[in-house]
Amino acid sequence: MNASIIDPLQGDFPEVIEEFLEYGTMKCIAFNRRGTLLAAGCTDGSCIIWDFETRGVAKELRDKDCVSAITSVCWSKYGHLLLVSSTDKSLNLWDVVKGERITRIVLEQTALLARLHPGSSNPTVCLACPFSSAPMIVDLNTGTTTVLPVSLTETAVVSAPTSATARNKFSDGSAPYTPTAACFSKHGDLVYVGNSKGEILIIDYSNVEICAVVPISGGSVIKNILFSRNGKYLLTNSNDRMIRIYENLLPLKEGRKALDELKEDDLKAVGAKSLSLFRELQDSITRIHWKAPCFSGDGEWLIGGSANKGEHKIYIWDRAGHLVKILEGPKEALIDLAWHPVHPIVVSVSFNGLVYIWAKDYTENWSAFAPDFKELEENEEYVEREDEFDLIPDTEKVKEVDVDVDEDVDIITVEKDSTFSDSDFEDEIRYLPVSPIPDIPEQPDKCVDSSSKAVESHHSASPLSEEAFQNGRASNNPEWPVLKENSAVEYANGTLSKRKRKPSEKVLELQAEKVKKPSRLKPSTKMSKAKPRFLVDQETSNSDANKGGMDNDSKVHLIM
Repeated sequence: MNASIIDPLQGDFPEVIEEFLEYGTMKCIAFNRRGTLLAAGCTDGSCIIWDFETRGVAKELRDKDCVSAITSVCWSKYGHLLLVSSTDKSLNLWDVVKGERITRIVLEQTALLARLHPGSSNPTVCLACPFSSAPMIVDLNTGTTTVLPVSLTETAVVSAPTSATARNKFSDGSAPYTPTAACFSKHGDLVYVGNSKGEILIIDYSNVEICAVVPISGGSVIKNILFSRNGKYLLTNSNDRMIRIYENLLPLKEGRKALDELKEDDLKAVGAKSLSLFRELQDSITRIHWKAPCFSGDGEWLIGGSANKGEHKIYIWDRAGHLVKILEGPKEALIDLAWHPVHPIVVSVSFNGLVYIWAKDYTENWSAFAPDFKELEENEEYVEREDEFDLIPDTEKVKEVDVDVDEDVDIITVEKDSTFSDSDFEDEIRYLPVSPIPDIPEQPDKCVDSSSKAVESHHSASPLSEEAFQNGRASNNPEWPVLKENSAVEYANGTLSKRKRKPSEKVLELQAEKVKKPSRLKPSTKMSKAKPRFLVDQETSNSDANKGGMDNDSKVHLIM
């Protein structure tokens, strides 16, 4: 699309469904850092990687040990690794280029969410959020797990590879755990945990220490928590049907060191200096619950899906908190959302396993070509000016712009992309080689195959009589064709060929008389090439003769 003819007043957010992707039954999705690859986890345990530019399947990751539904997928920073969690309580780390599984770790509970360390190109730890226990740090090399505290009264437990001894109750005897949300900070030095008491805990996971606490008004269960791409804003989705945006007051790097410098005894006071409430978003009319909210790639927009059954609605707000668009899709529940890291494109997953791609509906502004360009609502007759096609002297022409042809032009240096802080990394995987899928050869005619099978079996050893075969009464074999009497097609010499109908008795009699009786017309010895000759024979039946208006004994044939 030519950027010069795009209306600048249009919002930079998607508006319509551009197309959809279909491959098995997909349940969760994730873009790589550049947005060139899209990973989708399926219910059969496989993971599909789409080339998002061509909308083709670039790779399928499948392992015989994992046949359960996928709950989450996560890319490593530079796209070399893919972490997949599934309902069989396993975490699988894949090498994307080779398509091989690197490691497999089985937890005690199903992980609803698993995230790789965002600050490392080759991460060795990940964050897992089980279904009904506290979040944990998992060492991908050894399989050891470190359970994180989820409240001020909870004691963290460092467990063995297959243990998670902290069970489903707080130490103060309060209600059991609900699924606890957690996420890494931008560079992975801290973990932010949203618990069921409506608190955000900032945890130093290396020392298993709570550094700050941020209480949320209402004290509702926090279902989702995540950072924007630039790390400046934190989003939470609570059970009180409200999405909250917090501004991150800590530096993006060395956040742990900044917390130590605050030197406050009260953790809530430290939390107030770490996060500041920026916006609260809700649908004040319908008061719906939200599903899979997330930021846009540049952090200027925010989306949230409706959690109502049978409703595929996506709400879009700007960062100031104004609702700018409601996207309505098919009558299917929405289960996951993702915003493209670079372009104004949103990808949603429906309950039926389809992935819908929402893109912007561009309106071309043709008047942007020239200031005197006029757009017409309807056809108008053009009136030519008197001097429109007069010759202009060379002296009045616009002078050419002076260009220094000797100036060196730099075609080697690549400008740094402002969207990515470290875009000069050369070992990043952006695309995967796609093997072309050969065309499926056309299947031969089923009638031919079945006829050949039927005739071969009939000639070899068939208990059925020839009469039953021809009349189509071979009911014990459904592949045999039904051949009726006087059929125009028969099998002969390995191929299908046409056969003539059986002549009637009258025709046979006339042919016999023709053999006995010589023709009444004698052929001439000299025949002109331009003049055909005619023979009259007696082959016409009574019915044919009556139709043609001829005698019963004669029929004229043209002979060249």
